[in-house]
Amino acid sequence: MDTDRRRQGIEAFNEVYCGDLPQPPAQGEDRFFDYMLETLFGSLWADDTLSVRDRRLLLLGAIAAQGEELTFGIQARSALKRQELTREQLEEAVLFLSQYVGYPKAARLRMGLPAIFKGLGLND
Repeated sequence: MDTDRRRQGIEAFNEVYCGDLPQPPAQGEDRFFDYMLETLFGSLWADDTLSVRDRRLLLLGAIAAQGEELTFGIQARSALKRQELTREQLEEAVLFLSQYVGYPKAARLRMGLPAIFKGLGLND
C-alpha cells in the first residue's frame, strides 16, 4: 500500500468534493476505498495533465450518459462551489447533453438543479 499515494488521494478527494463527502475509512479498513484513493484520486485526479474542471466536465458527461442523478448532483454542486462552472454553464451543459444522452435522462438531471442552486444560494 502506497501511503504517499493515499495521502495524495485524500487531498484530491477533499479538493474535488469540497470536503462535502464523508471522509473515507482509515487505511486498511476497506480495500475498496484504499484502492480508489490510491488509483482514482491519488493518480488520476491528482495528475495535472487535465485540470479538475476538465476532468469534472468529462465525468459529468459520463454520469449523464448513465442517468446517475445523485452522482450528477454531487458533481454539479462541487463544480459550482469550486467555481469551475456557473449556474448558466451547468444548465447549458445539461441542455447540450440532452442531445447525446436523451431527453428522459437529461430531464431527470435538470430536475435536480434547482435544489442544488437553492442550497448554494444561487436562486433567480
